Amino acid sequence: MDFENLVIIGSGCAGLTAAIYGARANLRPLVIEGDQPGGQLTMTSYVENFPGFSEGINGFELMDNMRNQGEGFGARFLSVIVERINLKTKELFFNNGQNVVAKAIIIATGAAPRMLNIPGEREFFGGKGVSTCATCDGTFYKNKEVVVIGGGDSACEEAQFLTRFCSKVYIIHRRDQFRASKIMADRVLANPKIEVLWNTIPIEICGDKKVTHICLRTENRERELPCSGIFLAIGHIPNTKIFGGQMELDLEGYIMTQGAHTSIPGIFVAGDCCDCHYRQAITAAGMGAAAAISAERYLS
Repeated sequence: MDFENLVIIGSGCAGLTAAIYGARANLRPLVIEGDQPGGQLTMTSYVENFPGFSEGINGFELMDNMRNQGEGFGARFLSVIVERINLKTKELFFNNGQNVVAKAIIIATGAAPRMLNIPGEREFFGGKGVSTCATCDGTFYKNKEVVVIGGGDSACEEAQFLTRFCSKVYIIHRRDQFRASKIMADRVLANPKIEVLWNTIPIEICGDKKVTHICLRTENRERELPCSGIFLAIGHIPNTKIFGGQMELDLEGYIMTQGAHTSIPGIFVAGDCCDCHYRQAITAAGMGAAAAISAERYLS
């Protein structure tokens, strides 16, 4: 058994920023990288909205820079997965048989977008036409026709945002009415750039090097809809299952917080595992900094 001052679970924007701040505070944090080192941003080919990069930066490169920065200050990285954790005793058990006891823990496990699990979805994800973030990628589709899949508030918000850039936005919804709030639904239905395809199910995403069209099924009829981009807006799943029954989670599984603090002393949180509203790299980074500062003060 090893003993650590600070363990950070997760290596996305939140986790790596926490690592930088924790390392600069001389805590020598141990970062558990998990099964996707660098987090969701490593799957984004181009990031335009992270401050400091006026020409944009490759998502993998941005995360690699952050990792190197943390390592340069003394952060350490372990490429394992947390299989089990006791938050009360702060003991972590890894898939390599190793276990660690920490004085403080920062949870930065992120969230995973819900996927359709249809052909072409994975192949064209990340810079090839399929996205889960209109705020991140909308500007790449100026004067082009795009598709938003979903029927809740998120889908309506994404569609509204995309009309700033795109010539046409289709919303594909499997039902005959929105699940979104009435005010959001009314805004969408009143927007001349948005067309809603009701009772329609996506069955395949097609293209060559990038998306060219999506195959749809309406009742018993199939059709192809030309488009340049497809935005999935069917929700996210926070990576918090391992913490269930040990701490306060909301109905969707997001960790309940008071600032960077959780309901357990010495356990802090940052990023998309507790943020169901913004889900941006920069907000995750800010939360990571706050969590590390809180952890440093707790340990002091």
